[in-house]
Amino acid sequence: MLDHLTIVSHPLVQHKLSIMRNKDTSTAGFRRLLREISLLLAYEVTRDLELTTTRIETPLEPMDAPTLDGKKLALISILRAGNGLLDGILELIPAARVGFVGLYRDPVTLQPVQYYCKLPDHLEERISIVVDPMLATGNSSAAAVSLLKAAGARNIRFLCLLAAPEGIARMQQAHPDVPIVTAAVDSHLNEHGYIVPGLGDAGDRMFGTK
Repeated sequence: MLDHLTIVSHPLVQHKLSIMRNKDTSTAGFRRLLREISLLLAYEVTRDLELTTTRIETPLEPMDAPTLDGKKLALISILRAGNGLLDGILELIPAARVGFVGLYRDPVTLQPVQYYCKLPDHLEERISIVVDPMLATGNSSAAAVSLLKAAGARNIRFLCLLAAPEGIARMQQAHPDVPIVTAAVDSHLNEHGYIVPGLGDAGDRMFGTK
């Protein structure tokens, strides 16, 4: 099950995540840390992007310089909490195309309910990176990836801050071809579908809502 899973163990990632877990961290602090950690996670999820060369002139001489190959990346945010990761990644990859999938989890069934979907074009020619801070039950994440595949996406990666074993298993079952990059895998889900020990509801902590 772990072949498709990458846990980013970089000390800065783990340190910032620990501060985010602390219930006393402010909304502003949580939001800032999520932006910072998203940059570090983005380095890992884009580690194997293909390169080509482009002829340029340096101040000293011409050279064939490495540049990214293919169409611009597609970043797909699962609303609303995904936007916290999206903002940071866009600082690193400002030319990326951006899409949004609106899903909320039914509190009784824990199943995803779709209310919005707007995706970039030519997904079949792009690498798509789906972002959501929490991979909990995995139901919303699996549903979002299914929407992308239905729109033509073929090269999809999933980036999250925290994952639960249940969510990883659900994604592996539904989409074994989609690699997952995360900062940590926590113990389990509680009866309400929250990651334990986790950090609470990422969207509420980012936006200061309850």
